[in-house]
Amino acid sequence: MSSLILDTNAYSAFKRGDAHALALMRAAPEVHLPLIVLAELLAGFAAGARAQANRDDLALFMASARVHLMRPDRKTAHHYADLFAALRRQGMPIPTNDLWIAALAHQHRMPLLTYDVHFANVPGISVA
Repeated sequence: MSSLILDTNAYSAFKRGDAHALALMRAAPEVHLPLIVLAELLAGFAAGARAQANRDDLALFMASARVHLMRPDRKTAHHYADLFAALRRQGMPIPTNDLWIAALAHQHRMPLLTYDVHFANVPGISVA
């Protein structure tokens, strides 16, 4: 198994004990959490009733030596632009945050663990 990039819903599935997410994450030598996913998680926590407990759980997860924060850079922006144009030509745009996550997966050539079906339309990325 290769390293994985996590989407927001994949982290949530992992926390719920989803067998598929658990199996893939256990097999992966590294797990990458995009900065965009971190922001989405923190925003969701802030709006919820268990904000501090969820932040504590996330901090523990992020402290693992196998988990790495993935930051977009200038190259990511170019992948974003290319994917935006390709999806627009196909008539299949995806949400902006998801496009950033897809651009990171495309740039780093790592599979994306997600439960959003629209990622299957993104050219050049693998969905786990």
